[in-house]
Amino acid sequence: MSTLRNTNHKSWNEIKINDSWALFKIMSEFVHGYERMSAIGPCVSIFGSARTNPEHKYYKLATEVAEKIVEHGYGVITGGGPGIMEAGNKGAHLAGGTSVGLNIDLPFEQHDNPYIDKDKNLDFDYFFVRKVMFVKYSQGFVVMPGGFGTLDELFEAITLIQTHKIDKFPIILVGHEFWDGLLDWVKTTLLDSFKNISANDMDLVQVVDTADEVIDILNKFYNQYNLSPNF
Repeated sequence: MSTLRNTNHKSWNEIKINDSWALFKIMSEFVHGYERMSAIGPCVSIFGSARTNPEHKYYKLATEVAEKIVEHGYGVITGGGPGIMEAGNKGAHLAGGTSVGLNIDLPFEQHDNPYIDKDKNLDFDYFFVRKVMFVKYSQGFVVMPGGFGTLDELFEAITLIQTHKIDKFPIILVGHEFWDGLLDWVKTTLLDSFKNISANDMDLVQVVDTADEVIDILNKFYNQYNLSPNF
């Protein structure tokens, strides 16, 4: 038993030492991110699956959405990878606007796409640092169909607005066929059956099917509010 205690104690000490050094890496990612992102100007984040191929209708729609976002005075931020992220950067690039990629080091799927501005391609090791950059410097979230990562980013934004940790900004879900089932479950289960959210929480997201509807929501919102970092 004493040997086990000694082994565990040694391992715990090593973990504590590693954690202490990790703080410097985390701080450096925040500092680097703040310095680079503070100069990009008003942007809208586009989220969605890394697995969506260029022939898919949602890849093409995400490209169109990004082009229109740029044409209306915003830049585009994505996760910097393939699929919907690539489509978002591609649309921004084609329209001659700001195209930002916030890449994350993953064992599969993630790699830089070629449509990111060379001076706006950032790499992160920590998901939580990357999330801060998305939320702080985005004037809105456009959420295309995606997987767990996309849902994580969506519900992170909803939670921060719901709890008043950040100011409200538009969260726009694209594709009724994809999102309606989830929102029906949120309403019937979270709201109606279990009372785990408030009725006005349902108003934090809007669902559309076209690029023009995305732009209409963004423009109407920012006709009332000033563009600025969210916290």
